[in-house]
Amino acid sequence: MAESTTSEWWALLPEGMRGEVDGYVLQDRRLQAVRVVWETCRGRGLGLHEAERVVHDRYLHHGDRIARTPLSPLDLESLAARASGCPGTVVAIEAIWDGDTVHDWFVILLAITAAPASERPLATIYHETAVRYLGDARDATALHPEATAARLAGRALAEHLGVPFHFASPDTPDDEAPRWRP
Repeated sequence: MAESTTSEWWALLPEGMRGEVDGYVLQDRRLQAVRVVWETCRGRGLGLHEAERVVHDRYLHHGDRIARTPLSPLDLESLAARASGCPGTVVAIEAIWDGDTVHDWFVILLAITAAPASERPLATIYHETAVRYLGDARDATALHPEATAARLAGRALAEHLGVPFHFASPDTPDDEAPRWRP
């Protein structure tokens, strides 16, 4: 049954499992939906790629009904408001890489504070967030618009707050790049 279509794989799922998958899809929880499809049908020859295709078809089926995760705002006023809510004094703004199987690489913009020493996420910059923020100014040849958006928004916020901006690996995704130290 390796040549089955996504609708045939979908039909193999028990009704309760189809409801669970659709529930995850409607909540924009793609990984959980893929896991249910794959774990249920892999004994019948379904691979992970096919499970992803089945779930993708469910996303197409539900369309605008899906409660998408909102994109982080990157305008200076919003970032400054978030930074002002940090406990302690903001001493730096830092951008770091992270990644997952849904979004690939993305950048997290952090406020680094002292007294108490901590870090607080201000924005998560996915590809879609970067494209929206950069708009027409986006360089279509840029490999990682997430990094470009993080640099622009992070530098603007750091300048506004009068603190340093740190992005150890702006050109290459690296979730182990050196972190900011005072």
